[in-house]
Amino acid sequence: MQILIIAYVLPEPKSTGSGARMMELIRLFLAQGWSVHMASPAQATDYSEDLNALGIKTSEIIVNDSSFDDFIAKMQPNIVLFDRFVMEEQFGWRVAKQCPDAMCMLETIDLHCLREARRQQTKRTHMVALEPDKADLYSDIALREIAAIYRSDLSLLISDYEMDVLNKYFGVANDILHLCPFMLDAPATDNLPTFEQRQHFISIGNFRHAPNWDAVLWLKQEIWPLIRAKLPKAELHIYGAYTPPKATALHNAKDGFLIKDRADSVAEVMRQARINLAPLRFGAGIKTKLADAMMFATPSVTTSVGVEGMTGGLSWGGSVVDDAQGFADAAVALYQQETNWMQAQQRGTAILHTLFAPEKNGQALLERMQQVMENLEQHRQHNFTGLMLNHHHHRSTEFMSRWIEVKNKVS
Repeated sequence: MQILIIAYVLPEPKSTGSGARMMELIRLFLAQGWSVHMASPAQATDYSEDLNALGIKTSEIIVNDSSFDDFIAKMQPNIVLFDRFVMEEQFGWRVAKQCPDAMCMLETIDLHCLREARRQQTKRTHMVALEPDKADLYSDIALREIAAIYRSDLSLLISDYEMDVLNKYFGVANDILHLCPFMLDAPATDNLPTFEQRQHFISIGNFRHAPNWDAVLWLKQEIWPLIRAKLPKAELHIYGAYTPPKATALHNAKDGFLIKDRADSVAEVMRQARINLAPLRFGAGIKTKLADAMMFATPSVTTSVGVEGMTGGLSWGGSVVDDAQGFADAAVALYQQETNWMQAQQRGTAILHTLFAPEKNGQALLERMQQVMENLEQHRQHNFTGLMLNHHHHRSTEFMSRWIEVKNKVS
């Protein structure tokens, strides 16, 4: 079995949640003895995973260039996985033309249209965005993203809430969707620091991700001053990859608001903190920062958007509050009350074992993929909307891409 992953960027699991997610899938595929090949228009960075060390072949591909046709025609993979809808837009028609029998999968990472709709809502209200506004949700991004989902044989979702959004707002049937939360091996908790051994607060997230930057600003402007007034010796350690000057400018040691840049080891900084703060006013998908906190038994205070798709119907491992004063009060209370803190720890561990069990989630995904591959033609016939969109998209995109290719060669 050979799987080709067409990636927007090469995975950086220590920088982004999407990178960590991709490495989960790669390890699952490798464990089956599959041949995994990753192709991307992007070049590796200093923080990219060393895929070659894992036995994964990598190739650089070019957008709007027929060289990709020769590349994939020669490979003839059984499965093609697009890691963003924009990759399906760019290369999907070429895959369909050269490898019509390959099953095409889309890893949504999170619903971009939902995240953008909530961002617009938060800009207007300065509040946590919950139920999306249709006027914001039915955007150009949604038209493109939902079309890519329909064109794919199977799309992977990590949040049950996003499954509901696709059903409710866009009429996407579960026949072409599969819910696959994170696959996390929970570490042993017997050697983790105790309540007394931990101190201070932590907040973590890639600064290039808009919801994370908004959360830092909300902490700085409203939430942290309220916490600091009750806990004058406490510190907030803020970690994030790709820290911009506008973030470092917020650093204030006197107020205990410390911008720490990239964490060399998320495990180390998370296990030393007493409370994880994630005041997310908008976003989508599953929040890696909250999963990391549960992995190292660090209770989290977050919002309704933060816990979305992350409980499996269980009680949250910490507190969920959507206003600044309530958020600060919950953080202070959890920081001071050891019994409640330990109960939050236990709830987080229960979520890990229930919702994010790697064996259960991985096996369910493999079985679903096998089912689709064995009935691929029938599966596609059942998705007439996808057939229709593929027909028109492939023709229009092909002509546009070939025009750009000729234009580039002339230039």
